Amino acid sequence: MNRCAFLTMEQLDDFFVYDDLVKPYLNELGWQTDDISWHDVNTDYDDYDVVVVRSTWDYQAYPEAFLSCLKKIEASSANLQNPLKLMQWNFSKDYLRDLEMNGVAILPTLWRDKFILSETLEAFETFNTDQIIIKPRVSANADFTYRLTLEDLHTQANKIESELNERSIMIQAFEKNVLAQGEYSLFYFASEYSHTIVKRPAIGDFRVQEEHGGQMHTIEPSAEMLLLAKQTLKALPEESLYARIDMLNTSLGMAIIEVELIEPSLYFNLDPVSPERFAKALVQQYQSSAKNI
Repeated sequence: MNRCAFLTMEQLDDFFVYDDLVKPYLNELGWQTDDISWHDVNTDYDDYDVVVVRSTWDYQAYPEAFLSCLKKIEASSANLQNPLKLMQWNFSKDYLRDLEMNGVAILPTLWRDKFILSETLEAFETFNTDQIIIKPRVSANADFTYRLTLEDLHTQANKIESELNERSIMIQAFEKNVLAQGEYSLFYFASEYSHTIVKRPAIGDFRVQEEHGGQMHTIEPSAEMLLLAKQTLKALPEESLYARIDMLNTSLGMAIIEVELIEPSLYFNLDPVSPERFAKALVQQYQSSAKNI
């Protein structure tokens, strides 16, 4: 029997995790699956055929240690998914600049090496907006993400500067459509379309994650969504086992918010066929890579 490790974090009590839905299908295909904390330095990854990065949702707090873990897996005999080079590319949201250079529509963004109040104030005029979003380039689960009016920025400047603490940041206009229409996520396994969901924030919030009260359900994607997702996949530097492509409908059309290639929730709970699709894609990807050795 082949062995697969799902890389996770040590404490998941405050999170919604759906990866267990995949395990019965992997078992049917002759695979044993274990959950392994990426913090466990004693794990021998040579014991596994495949290691899949899943719910490592604290990695942004320990970026160097996490990358070291990924490199350790890459150096083992296990097949790391997604591929190391692809995850390294996806580690910082600077990848969005690469996508834009390849003709993929993204939200207009200012890139700054650190938070400086005067430069951030200029963003309101640059974007001709009354609200902006500030977030670190390395982040997950909307950690340290701020939605701010001009007054909010003045009031919270010291707190923001302290929390971001010399981190490189990105600044965008707040897109009100996230409140009216929500955020769309399209899921692809081994570059094949799986399902689409729409995520809407709780009343009074702007974050769409379940942990922040966001609500979500499946939808049929529009032709524009599928086209943008296809363009995005083609612009990736390597093929992926899994990709979550997040987008918004803006006044200029659909635009990419993020492409999640490291540890995205794949919302297997919302599409009953998706866990089986993922299991089959994982096995096919492994068999294909084994043939090329």
